[in-house]
Amino acid sequence: MISSSLEEYLKTIYVLKKQGQDIKVTTIANRMNCTKPSVNKAIKNLKANEMLEYEAYGEIRLTNKGEALAKKVLEAYDIVYVFLTEILEISKEEAKEEKKEEAQDNGDIVLADFEKHAVNEALAKSMHAYVIKVTVDENCILKAARAFLVFKNLEGHGDVIKSQPSVQDIEDEKFDFEFSIVVVTDEDFDTIIGHIKSVSEIKDAQGREITTPFTIETSVEELKQEEEAKKQEEVKKEVAKSTEKAPATSSKNKPAAKTPAKPAKPVGHTVRVDIEKLDVLMNLVSELIIAKNGLVSASASEESENNTINQSFNEQIEYLERVTTNLHESVMKVRMMPIESVVSKFPRMIRDLSKKLNKKMELYMSGEDTELDRTVIDEIGDPLMHLLRNSADHGLESAEVRKERGKNEVGSIFLDAYQDGNNVVIEVRDDGNGIDIEKVKNKAIEKGTITQEQAEVMSDKEIVDLLFRPSFSTSDKVTDVSGRGVGLDVVKSKIEALGGDVEVKTKYGEGSIFIIRLPLTLAIIQALMVKLGDEKYAISLGSIQTIEDIPVTDIKYVHAEEVINLRGNVIPLIRLRDVLDVPGEAQEQDTITVVIVTKGDKQAGLVVDSLIGQMEIVIKSLGKYININKMISGATILGDGSVALIIDANTLV
Repeated sequence: MISSSLEEYLKTIYVLKKQGQDIKVTTIANRMNCTKPSVNKAIKNLKANEMLEYEAYGEIRLTNKGEALAKKVLEAYDIVYVFLTEILEISKEEAKEEKKEEAQDNGDIVLADFEKHAVNEALAKSMHAYVIKVTVDENCILKAARAFLVFKNLEGHGDVIKSQPSVQDIEDEKFDFEFSIVVVTDEDFDTIIGHIKSVSEIKDAQGREITTPFTIETSVEELKQEEEAKKQEEVKKEVAKSTEKAPATSSKNKPAAKTPAKPAKPVGHTVRVDIEKLDVLMNLVSELIIAKNGLVSASASEESENNTINQSFNEQIEYLERVTTNLHESVMKVRMMPIESVVSKFPRMIRDLSKKLNKKMELYMSGEDTELDRTVIDEIGDPLMHLLRNSADHGLESAEVRKERGKNEVGSIFLDAYQDGNNVVIEVRDDGNGIDIEKVKNKAIEKGTITQEQAEVMSDKEIVDLLFRPSFSTSDKVTDVSGRGVGLDVVKSKIEALGGDVEVKTKYGEGSIFIIRLPLTLAIIQALMVKLGDEKYAISLGSIQTIEDIPVTDIKYVHAEEVINLRGNVIPLIRLRDVLDVPGEAQEQDTITVVIVTKGDKQAGLVVDSLIGQMEIVIKSLGKYININKMISGATILGDGSVALIIDANTLV
């Protein structure tokens, strides 16, 4: 008689023969998910028992004795598998799945030899080994998180030596609402079940104790070798994956290292979550904030009616406000990603452009760890690429011109990212030629973009902004790098679609700076609520510098436009009533309420009827069909159920 372990090998060889496959060591190892040394040892034992014939590196053949025993074993123990693979003629993968489901129904988990050894060692030390099936509530949204908490709760109480599905599949939520585990512990069964059921949204946990040691043919030393081989194989796979993801670099052209290598980041406990599920979570947070605003609104109205203050009620609202704010910040942190994933490809692009344009240039980057919302990260790549190509082609001069001007023949391009309040600022600058204002003006007149009369009264800033017009380019010829007039146009449209803005600073002969400002979040913001007539509007606090009460007598006129002199700064006034065509007439007052908003270095004063106060609002899109007025960036639902439009101050300044 042979052992049960050798019977498994014999069954596999017989099934491979029936399927017409080559019966080799590699084939058997792949089918049984084990190493070649284990297969070689089993084959030697089977050959010694006259079950098969085998020559080194040749094909394995069953003897009459081996084939008879294989048939007997299959009939006695594995008739379901034979029925599925031979009679129904379905694939081996489907057959294994059928067997797996059957095993799960019986509360069993298929253990590898080294896992059986671990169970046997535990039993020898008078420890307990349990097979437990955990059922997650069907209404649970984040199954992976609940499963993670189950594993976390079992830490310190025992060792989970096997899970079905695998831990990786559980993290990826590749399971229904059940998973099985094998736990080795000193504690009794009820205690372990209690630890598992203490996790919320765990519906049930049932199982049994393993009391009989497993019969194993493979030695412990071989198991250790097998396990080590598997670990090495996994390491190789991880290295191969990281090599594929890393940008390809030429070893010949690789410059000498200027900075020491970054220390390896510590490995943290992470759970991968699909972005769509995060969006659902964000929507739930948004609804919670709307509900909180409703309570605040109800509290205010009740207080005004009764002239009494319900202290307890107000305290609960304040507590809810703190919770929602913290919850919002936590969700936003989950959604944040460093821009390193976007900018890592740019050094290679600059090296390629250096060869293509025959210019010497270097790219210097800082702030790669600055974090942005995932949705912004996905869209920011193209604008940055266009700006860098623009600096390389239009900005930097040739080596000869740079020498004549007393500059280093190697041009420098800088990409800096940093956080500024509720915004992230990304600067692309160079030490090149700068923007020739006269050349831009003449090109605009030539193309008919502006007239000669308009050009004479335009400021330098306004002339530079012409570069962002569609199909506008100062290049005399079209190349595969530039000249088509689509670069800066794409930059402006992308950035504004993300709720940001672009600013240009330039000095002819010294270089240019393109400054991109982006909001940290696109979902929930702090806003100032204002009133125009009977309508309510929201203005983002990130754009507001100050709020002033200005006497009507202080309003002056420049070129027939209203302005005010605020602490030495001349600020143009914008009456929102007129811009937004609000019905009704404004009441004449001695003073006007002005909200001073900024966009880069520029300022403007928005005249409103009255102020309501600061509020945390949820931005709701108005859809593609309501995009006539660019001043309106979206809408929000207030606590009383009414809708307030959100004013985009960047379009007004």
